Amino acid sequence: MKKKFTAQEIDALFAKLAANINPKAELNFASPLDLLVAVVLSAQATDKAVNKVTAELWQTCRTAEDYLQFGKERLEQCCRRIGLFRAKTRSILGICEILLRDHFGQVPSRREDLLRLPGVGRKTANVVLNVGFGQPVIAVDTHVFRVANRTGLASGKTPDEIEEQLMKVVPKKYLLNAHHYLLLHGRYCCTARKPDCNSCPINIECRQNLFFRG
Repeated sequence: MKKKFTAQEIDALFAKLAANINPKAELNFASPLDLLVAVVLSAQATDKAVNKVTAELWQTCRTAEDYLQFGKERLEQCCRRIGLFRAKTRSILGICEILLRDHFGQVPSRREDLLRLPGVGRKTANVVLNVGFGQPVIAVDTHVFRVANRTGLASGKTPDEIEEQLMKVVPKKYLLNAHHYLLLHGRYCCTARKPDCNSCPINIECRQNLFFRG
């Protein structure tokens, strides 16, 4: 069984992540709407691929009304380089319709409102709240889920369980950027198949290492 972290150990862990990671989104965006569209497009696609699509798309589409005028066929054509482009096109157009109808064309800053938008789940909503509106919430994607479980920061079988536990243990001073610290650490160091434990800045704190060392 993995030994539980003390508050001091968790603080030290995040201090090391903060010293080694620039907590910056790798999806390009210039507005909350840009961010929301980019996150919807990013499902089962790389940030690099999404950035290529949005660089072209945003030459025309800057508002919710622009997307509706752009239309389904052109939007699908623009997005077809990434997976699930038809479903994502439907979601984006549905989002824009609701934004114009219920929110004066603006992306809402409440999770409840975001979750009512098509194609927006809790992870997407939390990314928009955190990155777009600066709210101290944690979006649990596959990287955050893996790092939390592997290190012992949290233990759960669902993203919701991991999110709830992380929100309780992450020190307040690191909470705003905790999503990026864990995500980027998982993307570039604590990878799924070959984690680079030798160069890991938190290998001393990691409960996975303690577990294997007995």
